[in-house]
Amino acid sequence: MAMIGTILGAPFLPLLFLLSLMARAQEAVERALDSKEEKERHRAKKEDEKRVEAAVEQRGLDNVFDGDWNGAAGKFLLRWYGHSTHHERLLFAGSDGIVFAAPVERVSSGRDKHAQVVARLSPDEATLEDPFSGEFETRILLIRFRDGSWLRVDTEESRSELHMYVLRQAS
Repeated sequence: MAMIGTILGAPFLPLLFLLSLMARAQEAVERALDSKEEKERHRAKKEDEKRVEAAVEQRGLDNVFDGDWNGAAGKFLLRWYGHSTHHERLLFAGSDGIVFAAPVERVSSGRDKHAQVVARLSPDEATLEDPFSGEFETRILLIRFRDGSWLRVDTEESRSELHMYVLRQAS
């Protein structure tokens, strides 16, 4: 079956390659025609992205959690997947703690409708934090457990409502 897909798709590969090449050429032309300010903004954005990547790597935040399966974060992660194998979670944070909701089974659409609360963490167990204290606009947050272990959470957008909540709590 895979062989048939390959045979049927092969004639379209040169077209896809050509379209990709044309898109890259268009981006290069647009960058060449940018004003000085736009070029400077683009350069500054690239530098910021590199600084964020370096900071993420330096702090070990390119991992899902701190790596200690015996720590509170590792144990929580194991329980979390025991409740739902779905890879996405809805996370709510408030003064009474952190609440996780997820579909019990994998669903392709309407995930919010099928979500159920699968875990709660009280403020005594863990807190939500921005690992960069607002220095960078990232999608990364940490759930910091009392034993110092952590679990990384990626939001759907930079400076999400969760980020704003965390930054307000910190100040």
